[in-house]
Amino acid sequence: MGEILVINPNSSVAMTTSMDACLGIVRTATQHRIACSTLSRSPALISSDAHVAQVIPNILDEIAQRPADAYVVACFSDPGLTEARAATGKPVVGIAEAAYLTALSLGRRFGVVSLGPSSIARHFRYLRALQFDARLAGDRSIDANLDHLVGQGIVDTVVRVGRKLRDQDGADVIILGCAGLGLHREAVEAELGLAVVDPVQAGVAMAATMLDLRLTPKAA
Repeated sequence: MGEILVINPNSSVAMTTSMDACLGIVRTATQHRIACSTLSRSPALISSDAHVAQVIPNILDEIAQRPADAYVVACFSDPGLTEARAATGKPVVGIAEAAYLTALSLGRRFGVVSLGPSSIARHFRYLRALQFDARLAGDRSIDANLDHLVGQGIVDTVVRVGRKLRDQDGADVIILGCAGLGLHREAVEAELGLAVVDPVQAGVAMAATMLDLRLTPKAA
């Protein structure tokens, strides 16, 4: 049995609490211990390229200070993923990459529900770098902030955008493009009638599988 450390790169304790709660389904399926941490020196929400760059040193510091058997970087921009993988010999999973890989196994074209309009261009650059952009049906914003994520009505908002991705863009899988939405995955899935992927659940499940199969990174 190993330990998986889920690193919330922002400073929102409320988001970390939400992420931790959505992992019940993964905890039930694995014997590995799952812990979540919050980076208090980071912005409350990572919503720009400047924020992405700002949190990378904090992520690397957390990995250096918190020994674990595997790490999950729990921000949908996967900040510092390359640097984190270079800094440790342990598996490091980015939740966006894990969500895309999971979605690719569930359907032909995936749609992304993004937190804000500024996220969409950043997501697309990353998709192109991963060479997954040809399978993207659409990326649509719910125009929400941190307060909206933990407030009433968020499910209705996500479902409304999800229907556009399904009916107008042709998505047959929906990805929740923010780390704070996992508690609502099943409700959104029931409304849309499509597979819905939460990136935090997908990322931690992938890390657990790596530990189960004893898969570790090899030096190039």
